[in-house]
Amino acid sequence: MSTAHKNLSVYNTAGIPDVSDKRFAIVTAEWNEEITFALRDGAIATLLKNGVKEENITLATVPGSYELSYGSQVFASKENIDAVIAIGCVIQGETKHNDYINNAVAQGLTDVSLKYNKPVIFGVLTPNTYEQAQDRAGGKYGNKGDEAAITAVKMLGLK
Repeated sequence: MSTAHKNLSVYNTAGIPDVSDKRFAIVTAEWNEEITFALRDGAIATLLKNGVKEENITLATVPGSYELSYGSQVFASKENIDAVIAIGCVIQGETKHNDYINNAVAQGLTDVSLKYNKPVIFGVLTPNTYEQAQDRAGGKYGNKGDEAAITAVKMLGLK
């Protein structure tokens, strides 16, 4: 969504549905919390800006990004939740752990979305460095949380 602008917080406002009566769950990984909590806060601000009532936003945390699939499934299975936003950050580091985690989380969230026929949004940063994560968590490239939230809103317009 942000490719044309190079800023995750700039998005096309055309076709944004009325979501004032919709309920969202935001599941946030605690690992790299300086980054993930900034992403979560961006998602909350974007939902509110687009008409979601504060009381219709449920927040939950899980230990790390790997646990986002299960955490998201817990909320996607609830009839009173319309969309789930999964927020995490897996920095490459010195080992290949990021390849395994990112792949598992992407597949897990896709599976949950299809199982419950609800938007489950991949709001997971996959940077090479901590600095790149900061740049995408409210820094020079905006906030991936904004992008994840507006994606959830727009996906609800398909139903």
